[in-house]
Amino acid sequence: MMEIVQRPHHGHLVRWAEHRPEVLVLSADLTSSCEADGFRDAYPERFFSMGMAEQNMMGFAAGLAREGFFPYVHTFAVFVSRRPFDQVAMSIAYPNLPVRLIGFLPGITTPGGVTHQAVDDIGLMRLLPNMTVLECGDATEVEQVLDLAQAVPGPVYVRMLRGEVPRLFDPAEPMVLGRARLLGEGEDLIVLSSGICTEEALRATGALRAHGLSVGHLHVSTLKPFDDPRVRAALASARLGVITLENHSIVGGLGSAVAELMAERGIGARLIRLGLRDTYAHGASRQYLMREYGLDAMALVRAAERLVGEPLGIDEAALAAVRLETMGRAERTEDL
Repeated sequence: MMEIVQRPHHGHLVRWAEHRPEVLVLSADLTSSCEADGFRDAYPERFFSMGMAEQNMMGFAAGLAREGFFPYVHTFAVFVSRRPFDQVAMSIAYPNLPVRLIGFLPGITTPGGVTHQAVDDIGLMRLLPNMTVLECGDATEVEQVLDLAQAVPGPVYVRMLRGEVPRLFDPAEPMVLGRARLLGEGEDLIVLSSGICTEEALRATGALRAHGLSVGHLHVSTLKPFDDPRVRAALASARLGVITLENHSIVGGLGSAVAELMAERGIGARLIRLGLRDTYAHGASRQYLMREYGLDAMALVRAAERLVGEPLGIDEAALAAVRLETMGRAERTEDL
């Protein structure tokens, strides 16, 4: 069965930072909510509580970075991307400083409504020069993303997961900058998913393959830079079309990145982008919101039917019957 990990970032951050005295953590009155309380208790001299003053926190982090430290800013994704956007752009991205922006509750992972749902953060961060944009899709990537971010010489924005997080990927297979995880090979349809949507995509692609479709599936964790040769090859191989599935607006996120890449490379396949369609989301449970806004497995099945041109007879019961386990290299599916 698929493992569920409790608060993976909480303990991993403490262990990871133990022998890295140059790593500092900043929080904006959301320390426990962003699983930084363990770091605060373990290394109080390396922790800064900045209060509800995110603009000031970004400037402070920039100053620390100029002095040779590596600040890891912890707050909700909306309070990284929207509220202090000018400070992020001018104080951090413009001088290309190694500040790591750790954004929690990305997209519709919160019932808090429009004030707390970061459905545009990838688009905002992608357009900033020098900014690297990463997104965690499971507990393994939560535990691996700090190494990845630390190796980047400039600023990094991370869409982080908290609380109960499934482990989809084998910890022995590292998260690599600019490289998608290949979860299935096929050429009828190519599916690219990111973040929490990959679990839904795995359920849908399993059901689609059971109905005889050859489905390629890649999990994307690097949203900028977006130049993975494996992604380019998969897109070019699509016989019926490409589907993107993301916990974000279809404007500016994974769907936009794929559309741009296909246009620049002259890839003429049909593209269906699944995500929030130029709308804000209501406050509700994640399961309800994913279904309501077409970010779940059934939405992907319906998109596949549009590309195939006929109904496939896959219902909710069929999707629920797809058993997901942590995927190692040997469990990847190949459709020849």
